[in-house]
Amino acid sequence: RRRTGHLKAPRRLKLSWSAMFKRFNPEEHVSGHSNVKSSVQRGIKARLIELYPPIEQILDELLPKKPPCTMGRMPDHLSIICHEHAPLFWKDREDIIYPHLRLLHKYPGLMQTVQVDRGAIPFVLDGANIMCPGLTSEGGDLPDGLQEGDVVAVHAEGKRHPLAIGRMIMSSDEIRASNKGHGIQVLHHLTDGLWHTTHID
Repeated sequence: RRRTGHLKAPRRLKLSWSAMFKRFNPEEHVSGHSNVKSSVQRGIKARLIELYPPIEQILDELLPKKPPCTMGRMPDHLSIICHEHAPLFWKDREDIIYPHLRLLHKYPGLMQTVQVDRGAIPFVLDGANIMCPGLTSEGGDLPDGLQEGDVVAVHAEGKRHPLAIGRMIMSSDEIRASNKGHGIQVLHHLTDGLWHTTHID
């Protein structure tokens, strides 16, 4: 599995804006959509490489100089980054950039991954946070070394593609030690409003 730098986050991370994507509607939640300056686009690329090193080899394909990428404002100091109207990433006030799940389906292996057991699948698809036992059970897979705040792609036992993107609420060691409570906050998942958004004007 690919490694990225650990992300500092408030203790027992909980991102209040995550519920927005469940009912995401670009007409309601996106405003001020416009082209970004070339210097801003270079900054976005540099930050993406810092967060997800494997993405460097495809960045010029995802975010070419022409036409430039566009960015729209969303509530809670979020921004959504698009290219030719297709949403690719969103960025939060901590300058953490998260990929759209459709991007991960097309380009697997861009970020750290965890796996939940089959029993957790319907809960994740409903937007529920991931409980520690779903990661530590026989069908789960929790890599060593993940820290609180790390962004991860959430795979499921027996499934090919990730079904969610989340951030670690606890470290790998803490999850194994406690084996109870929420281990990962789900931010974006299959079937949510953001998943169904493929075009933003």
